Amino acid sequence: MQSVTRHIILCISALALSLTAMYAQTRATLSGYIRDSGTGEELIGATVYIEELREGGITNVYGFYSLSVVPGSYTVRINYLGYREQVFPVLLNQDRLLNAELEPVDKSIAEVVITAEAADKNVRASEMSITRLDVKEINNVPVIFGELDVLKTIQLLPGVQSAGEGNSGFYVRGGDASQNLILLDEAPVYNASHLLGFFSVFNSDAIKDVTIIKGGIPAEYGGRLSSVLDIKMKEGNMKNWGASGGLGLISSRLMVEGPLKKDRGSIMATGRRTYADLFLKLSSDSLLNSNVLYFYDINLKANYRLTEKDRIFFSGYFGRDIFKFRDFFGFDWGNTTATLRWNHLFNNRLFLNSTLIYSKYNYVFKVLNEGSTFDLRSSIQDFNLKEDFQYFVSPGNTLRFGLKTNYHRFLPGEVTASSDFPVSNIRLDEKYALESAAYFSHELNLGERISLKYGLRFSTFTVLGPGKVYSFSESGEVTDTVSYEKASVITNYPRLAPRILVNVKTGEYGSVKTSYTHTHQFLHLLSNATASTPLDLWVPSSKTVKPQLARQVAAGYFRNFSDNFYEASMEVYYKHMDNQVDYRNGADIFLNDQVESQLVFGAGWSYGAEWLVRKNLGNIRGWFSYTLSRTDRSFEKINKGKPYPAKQDRTHDLSLVGIYDLNERWTFSATWVFNTGDAVTFPSGKYIIDSQVVNYYTERNGYRMPPYHRLDLGVVYQNKKRRNYESGWNFSVYNAYARKNAYSISFQQDAENPQITKAVKLYLFSIIPSVSYHFKF
Repeated sequence: MQSVTRHIILCISALALSLTAMYAQTRATLSGYIRDSGTGEELIGATVYIEELREGGITNVYGFYSLSVVPGSYTVRINYLGYREQVFPVLLNQDRLLNAELEPVDKSIAEVVITAEAADKNVRASEMSITRLDVKEINNVPVIFGELDVLKTIQLLPGVQSAGEGNSGFYVRGGDASQNLILLDEAPVYNASHLLGFFSVFNSDAIKDVTIIKGGIPAEYGGRLSSVLDIKMKEGNMKNWGASGGLGLISSRLMVEGPLKKDRGSIMATGRRTYADLFLKLSSDSLLNSNVLYFYDINLKANYRLTEKDRIFFSGYFGRDIFKFRDFFGFDWGNTTATLRWNHLFNNRLFLNSTLIYSKYNYVFKVLNEGSTFDLRSSIQDFNLKEDFQYFVSPGNTLRFGLKTNYHRFLPGEVTASSDFPVSNIRLDEKYALESAAYFSHELNLGERISLKYGLRFSTFTVLGPGKVYSFSESGEVTDTVSYEKASVITNYPRLAPRILVNVKTGEYGSVKTSYTHTHQFLHLLSNATASTPLDLWVPSSKTVKPQLARQVAAGYFRNFSDNFYEASMEVYYKHMDNQVDYRNGADIFLNDQVESQLVFGAGWSYGAEWLVRKNLGNIRGWFSYTLSRTDRSFEKINKGKPYPAKQDRTHDLSLVGIYDLNERWTFSATWVFNTGDAVTFPSGKYIIDSQVVNYYTERNGYRMPPYHRLDLGVVYQNKKRRNYESGWNFSVYNAYARKNAYSISFQQDAENPQITKAVKLYLFSIIPSVSYHFKF
């Protein structure tokens, strides 16, 4: 397999070298970096346009661009929405470096709601089902407890659904929460939730760019079926030291940034902590003041330009949740990530990003019993090496190729108990796997109206020893056991994943796009919850658990109006998924070293249509999104083999977002959401055995929760700026008309008449007002 991978890379390298030779004699290259004039940070997706040729390109995720054209005298326009345009006359008779620093403009002149790219990129770019969030605008969207959250903001987009009331978990086009690849500076995040899902681990102060990809996933991404959420952290201000932060009702945050050496290097550090536990201690009730409940997280990023062609980055994240109920039990869980990156320019067309990545998620569940202790631990760790190349052949002609290898280490469970605790020490066997990939993609303009983006990803997933492999009967009984030595190959899964996207422009302001995406997932999440919980268990593919597979076809029409002031799109999609995982009826996965015997495997499919209409510019902005969809699952051993709605199946999902800048100091916002209730399994009847009432169930997910809807309101007030100090207030009201949305419905016998069964609704929140203070200096 390694020889096949080497052969693929040699072929790609040979192609890149031949293209270099082909163009070197006939073209000159204009390249450089586009940066923010105030902070020195690179701008992602800035447009560089050569007026005379009517050709151009955009900066990559590191702010770099390269245009190879016929030598001549040109006018170069550089744009980034929210920044003043810069125009350069350029005599390009040989390769030339042109860096530019763009100046931010007043928000009333030009501001976007979601995207900070070219105004018509949604029409002309060879990509679809992708959205980039403007982190500055997230500050204006009202959310629960006033805590700014990118994961809750993306839930307002078509095709992205909330995993539940106030929850940061999300579903994309019928996939479950585990089928989203979440990256923080290229490091995978396995549990993106704080406080059991009510907050995400992403501090908005530390974030520079957020991109979610729902379809047409580029070949450089792999390992998940449904979507990619790619989050980049800020690099820090290269020109001046400063700080910003906020004080809220339940948490506070602080960011400090500044130059290590002016215009050469910078550092950024953020910290955030909730303090609900501090208020609990003020209570005179011993049932409350002895409890602990809080989370904290820390982000750090530093970078330095060694030369004009070399730059190094280091970024890290560390976050923990702490929950303790008196002296009885407690949780301790969190993520750790670290990314070391080296950017290198071989020449003005070939760009390399080398990355070393570490990621870990672990939890500890503690039980205390009259001085005796019981600790349950579990974790997943990754050690990742990536080599990503980008070769700019000419405007509208870009190659990407690279290699990746990821070593996974799983600890399914370990119990440590004191000698007087009624449970013995247990340690389930660790599991090891190596996930490797080589990819190639090509983005090409075929004339002025047609653009093409295609790629191929070759992945291998190798399960390594030591370990035991069990064979099971139909009923889940062990029929055979095979032991493997350390570093031996237990099983191997090679997979090819093609991707293709075609964009046909129908005019200056419209285009039709189609895509096909083939994805694989080698890791599986075992959880009974609708979103990430502290006790999630990740397991690798094995001889019993096959890799998941998805094939998605999508098509869409994209149209802008009024000189790109308004944007509209409509997409339809169909996705089929194989080797889906669910539990047997009555499954027991807790500390089970034969957990695979508790699983069943089947298929799933999802199809739907998504509409998005938004106004990107002006004092009044906002968007309307609507998704009409269906998501089903089919398992031979569930629901008598009949297809049934998945828990994430929602027929209707609607979001309305409005933002109004009254003036420089006042901004008003509102969001309204509506969706069909979740598919759930309720009893269809009951019967009595020995005077005990037993519920009778007929079908999986045959009922619906009540429809969900909610109105949120927000106001941002900016205080008058004083010298270098800026500050303001953020007021919000979550669930403004106090809708009591059902979180769960249970069935209980009437205390006075046991023959009567009552449905009891549990709701989490009514109306929740919040206020926070933010500052920057």
